[in-house]
Amino acid sequence: MEIDHYTLVAFAKTFGLFYLMVMAGLATLYALWPSNGKRFDRAAKSVLDDEEGPCR
Repeated sequence: MEIDHYTLVAFAKTFGLFYLMVMAGLATLYALWPSNGKRFDRAAKSVLDDEEGPCR
């Protein structure tokens, strides 16, 4: 079986789409996982704790 350019491009586009969908789903699950909430809240508040006030 010979693989021509168009077949390879179609396979790469299809595989890339599914790969991107899976990775986006995993990132969303990681961000919304209940046990990660405290870690994200602490990271968000740590930036605000370092500020002394408005820049002058």
